[in-house]
Amino acid sequence: MPRFFCPADLHTGAELLLPSGAARHVQVLRLQPGDDITLFNGHGGEFQARVVRMGRSDVVVQVGAHHAVERAPARPVTLAIGMPANERMDWLVEKATELGVAHIQPLLTERCVLRLKGERAEKKVAHWQAVAEAACEQSGRNRVPLVAPVRELPAWLATLPAAGDRWVLSLRDGVRPASTLLAAQPASLCVALGPEGGLSTSEEDRLLAAGFVPASLGPAVLRSETAALAALVLASA
Repeated sequence: MPRFFCPADLHTGAELLLPSGAARHVQVLRLQPGDDITLFNGHGGEFQARVVRMGRSDVVVQVGAHHAVERAPARPVTLAIGMPANERMDWLVEKATELGVAHIQPLLTERCVLRLKGERAEKKVAHWQAVAEAACEQSGRNRVPLVAPVRELPAWLATLPAAGDRWVLSLRDGVRPASTLLAAQPASLCVALGPEGGLSTSEEDRLLAAGFVPASLGPAVLRSETAALAALVLASA
């Protein structure tokens, strides 16, 4: 059954006009009045719904029963990543959403090729949030991860909550494998990593001073987006 993200106050029995993006998707799929769909608003669970009216660009649905379905991992994971260049960040947001990430923090670090600030950064974040919403529609997730505004590392660390475990993916000698760090069964986890070229020594030192534990994913040097997803899969298991 087609699934659509609808950031509205959904409740059984209501008739509502779908947001433009969802309505356009309904039109593309050539759905008709009487067809059933699934709606979710990101607050948990999902609703059955039925198309009742269609115009040239608008779609009205009637909301049916709510189902308290949760498909998110038990351990929420935040990925804080120095932004990789080109479409790799799009790909990372999509795949991390499918794998259950709770929060994505794009970081502007010393070795970032992608240098986003101001209005350009805001537009990119809005685009990445839309990518996350679409990935939830496709994958069956009912809670949309938040893609936070782009921040520089010191500014982000100054506002980071104290709760939860913190890792920084590191290639330094003597770093413990990430798998062994999970023995403590952390309730939540924040994983920080760099872009192409990694974090600088001073950036990694800053993270260690902020309570991040250096973690290794093995001897291979992974691309930043590959490392992020590998850490996410490991932490969500």
